[in-house]
Amino acid sequence: MSFSSKTKKELTRVEQMDHDSMMAELSAIVHISGTIKLAGKNRVNIEVNIKNAAIARHIFSLFKEACGIHTDIRMNKNAKLKKANIYTIAIEKEEGANEVLEALGIIRNTAEGFSINNSVPDELIEKEICKRAYLRGAFIGGGSLSDPERSYHLELVAHSPEYGEALMNIMRPYELSPKMIERKGSQVVYLKEGDQIIDFLNVIGAHQTLLDFENVRIMKQMRNDINRIVNCETANLTKTADAAYRQIQDILLIEEERGLDFLSENLKEIALARIEHREASLQELGQLLDSPIGKSGVNHRFKKIREIALEITEKKDKSK
Repeated sequence: MSFSSKTKKELTRVEQMDHDSMMAELSAIVHISGTIKLAGKNRVNIEVNIKNAAIARHIFSLFKEACGIHTDIRMNKNAKLKKANIYTIAIEKEEGANEVLEALGIIRNTAEGFSINNSVPDELIEKEICKRAYLRGAFIGGGSLSDPERSYHLELVAHSPEYGEALMNIMRPYELSPKMIERKGSQVVYLKEGDQIIDFLNVIGAHQTLLDFENVRIMKQMRNDINRIVNCETANLTKTADAAYRQIQDILLIEEERGLDFLSENLKEIALARIEHREASLQELGQLLDSPIGKSGVNHRFKKIREIALEITEKKDKSK
């Protein structure tokens, strides 16, 4: 099951505290995933189509408990998705669809009939609990959450710029920094930072998903840290090996052309130590000497050996 599906399933089990919060959540769900169908004489029907049975049952319960509407859930096969089912909750004009939409702040009555409210109804989100419920409904109705193993991305479908801006205005007081983009003709409000997504999940009450998300994020960070350390150590080992190889080549050249007795006692001592301990680091070589010296002292001696080897090479090239 995807992170999105798990999150929505958890949200359907969040305990509803009061009638107002149920209305706020239902308003967001219907606004995002509902369809208004004209039924003549300024009357409409409502349809909410959902692919998940648990979410469909949850919406059915909200209509029943918050609006007193007793309707049915129809199930149909989705021809495009083969075995996937589509669950439809429909409210006809005779059942009071207009009155329900007005109560949810989705339509406004006017002298000419009614108009669609493309923003979030302020009267439904006056209380703190209702703001959280509205965002929860927005995620249930049109939200998605990527697997944190791949990326950090949470989004809410907004349909219009006005509605998207209204959603972001609800989110910002929770120290969230949402952004909005257009995709396929609709507006999408999104969060891309792991900490922001965790804060949003906490706001809407998806606490188990929050823990699962955080666990994956921690493990991912640990793997990245380990890989970084391993890569760094590998690079250091390669660098040490390359330096040791060059030092040995310099020593062998001097031995062949001049003999190691040509070197001063300090340089001869470090040269013999390197030949005998080819894989040792500079620090380790320094501790093997009769009078131990530090890494910088060892490095200084090898620089002198390098200069002598370069002088020998230059003379050889000139004599050719």
